[in-house]
Amino acid sequence: MTEKDPVCGMMVDPKTAPAKSEYKGQTYYFCCLGCKKSFDKEPEKYLAQSAGGHAG
Repeated sequence: MTEKDPVCGMMVDPKTAPAKSEYKGQTYYFCCLGCKKSFDKEPEKYLAQSAGGHAG
């Protein structure tokens, strides 16, 4: 199972992801430390982007 990097949109395997962050009880996985740093700085910005793109 893969998770979507909320910063760049890349699919990441949680078992091998180079970085992860917890935010509001949810774990997010990243393809690189740069994406994690961007997310940690402005998590709401990236969550609003990814939530807006989903048709539910």
